[in-house]
Amino acid sequence: MKFKIVVILVFCIFFSCTKKVLVKNQYSILEEKDRAALKDKLLEDRFTNLLPELMDKSEIDMWLLISREYNEDPVLKTMLPATWLNARRRTIIVFYRNKEKNTLERLAVARYNIGKSIKSAWDKEKEPNQWVALAEMIRERNPKKIGINFSKHFPLADGLVKTDYDELKENLPEELGSKLVSAEKLAIAWIETRTKKELELFRELVKITHDIIDEAFSEEVIVPGVTSTDDVVWFLRQKVTSLGLETWFHPTIDVQRNKEVLKSHIESFSKGKEEQIIQKGDLLHCDFGITYVGLNTDCQQHAYVLKDDEKQVPQFLKDAFKKGNRLQDILTSSMKYGKTGNQILSESLSQAKEEGLKPSIYTHPLGKYGHSAGTTIGMWDSQNGVPFKGDYPLQKNTAYAIELNTTVTIKEWQKDIRIMLEEAGFFGDDVFEYVNERQTNIKPIETK
Repeated sequence: MKFKIVVILVFCIFFSCTKKVLVKNQYSILEEKDRAALKDKLLEDRFTNLLPELMDKSEIDMWLLISREYNEDPVLKTMLPATWLNARRRTIIVFYRNKEKNTLERLAVARYNIGKSIKSAWDKEKEPNQWVALAEMIRERNPKKIGINFSKHFPLADGLVKTDYDELKENLPEELGSKLVSAEKLAIAWIETRTKKELELFRELVKITHDIIDEAFSEEVIVPGVTSTDDVVWFLRQKVTSLGLETWFHPTIDVQRNKEVLKSHIESFSKGKEEQIIQKGDLLHCDFGITYVGLNTDCQQHAYVLKDDEKQVPQFLKDAFKKGNRLQDILTSSMKYGKTGNQILSESLSQAKEEGLKPSIYTHPLGKYGHSAGTTIGMWDSQNGVPFKGDYPLQKNTAYAIELNTTVTIKEWQKDIRIMLEEAGFFGDDVFEYVNERQTNIKPIETK
């Protein structure tokens, strides 16, 4: 008995150590210190090589970002260095762009430097009132337009809270207060634009997302008749945590199978997923995304649990999946610079229906946030267009979760199924590409 216990303990220790090695070697996930250095490097690159261009394009020569600790503006939060997990006290950042001199000042009206990229420009001992110090800083530079983050229709560009807005207005003289304008377009552009350095990291992150899904949809995790959909969900959550990553939303696993009626869109999208025991012959679907160094992924893929007499996914399911890929092609070929999300949606749905598909498209920006800022190409319950967010034009160097589904009638099952796909895509110089390929075949799960 003692010998058995020792053997088990040795095995557990060996397995645990091996698992740690695999975690480190399988993916190029950085340790915390190196991760922080990378985050700050990417941020400095954005400040130096991207922000001046965005400010010129938006015709805003001064941008104010104001936040208090634990109530951060979503834009300001993306500008904090790795060692700042939150704003401190009241944090005010001033960007001043002098296009003629080709300079961009980055100043903090705060007690501290904000990392190495933004220097403190407030001497509290000399001027105790933070707002007065800000007003003086603005007066010295005399900008034409002062952008502040308020927006009726884009929440991520609406980060200036009422209290700070009121304080700002009260402390600016009339000649400066009259220059305040919405920085909506600038804020959206900052959040939605991906740099070359970020895209390199993004490709790795999407690859990791795909690999984790492959592991979840395997015989190593799924035992038909035993494993539940919730078991797979929590495997995904634990895997992400073990790798030192984060999930930005709770993943889902759902099942479509013979003799069970397809759920309506309302039931599928607005209600929680029921826990089910996975069986042989099930068509599985996942929705899963992770966060790493300020970027987010969002992915939906399918797998099929082979029956005892099957060596591959049934042809009728393969044919159905091709229709999902075809809908992706129709959508991505319609994505052109300057087109609005609503235009792309309308054109894509029209072509898909002409080809005999039963489509639904709900593609959203992806990057700094999971549901990020930029143009929205449909929502599952807004297939006739999305007001305001869908009217925003498609920009270059932006990323999207190409999210959609098509309903397919399966004669063999005497029912409809829904092929639901989502993959990270990048729209570069008027050319679309998948960040790290896309699923083109249903994953077969061969079990014992």
